[in-house]
Amino acid sequence: MFKDKQITDIFFDLDHTLWDFEKNSALAFQKVFETHKIPIDLPEFLKVYEPINLKYWKLYREEQVTKQQLRRGRLNDTFSLIELQFPIEIIDALAVSYIDFLPHNNHLFPGTFELLDFLKPNYKLHIITNGFEEVQSKKLINSKIESYFKTVTNSERVGVKKPNPKIFQFALDQAKTVPERSVMIGDNLEADILGANAVGMHTIFFNLRDEYPQDYVEVKNLQDIKELF
Repeated sequence: MFKDKQITDIFFDLDHTLWDFEKNSALAFQKVFETHKIPIDLPEFLKVYEPINLKYWKLYREEQVTKQQLRRGRLNDTFSLIELQFPIEIIDALAVSYIDFLPHNNHLFPGTFELLDFLKPNYKLHIITNGFEEVQSKKLINSKIESYFKTVTNSERVGVKKPNPKIFQFALDQAKTVPERSVMIGDNLEADILGANAVGMHTIFFNLRDEYPQDYVEVKNLQDIKELF
């Protein structure tokens, strides 16, 4: 599909696209609760937490909550729904521990290294992420994929978040390329695909959760991306 489009640069989202956020997050929470000696049913907690976390990230992208409100709110709301209550000092301590532990586990989605090895000889590879800067850099280093990428664009450094066109233009400028020769690959339809389309980039939707109409170039696993190049 992209063989005849003179593509030179490929941009990836990180969390939920290459880095297996849900698996690594679960392991981080297990360590958090052990460290703080909080007896809790981890599967029950995660079942409630995961959709709440996605909701808060959407609010964060839309500038409706701050970084601190995201970190506090997603925990506080989850504990409320499973009928647990902790003082704000404990909530904040858990939130800090979670961010500390999160980059310690670095499971990638199946096929990540194979895909990056396949693409790197012919394309310049980049990251565009809304994740917290101090955590994202550790994820890239600890998961041993940092060396694949020429540039890493983080929303905290740019001052706006995907899908704001400014972050994509910033990333394109950093990469010294143009939208017509660039492809964005990500799992979030709004942030990654619609955001990149808005500035004229080609896109590949990593439809991990099989939750949207198939009106976009999409794949269900990373290995399928190789067939498009």
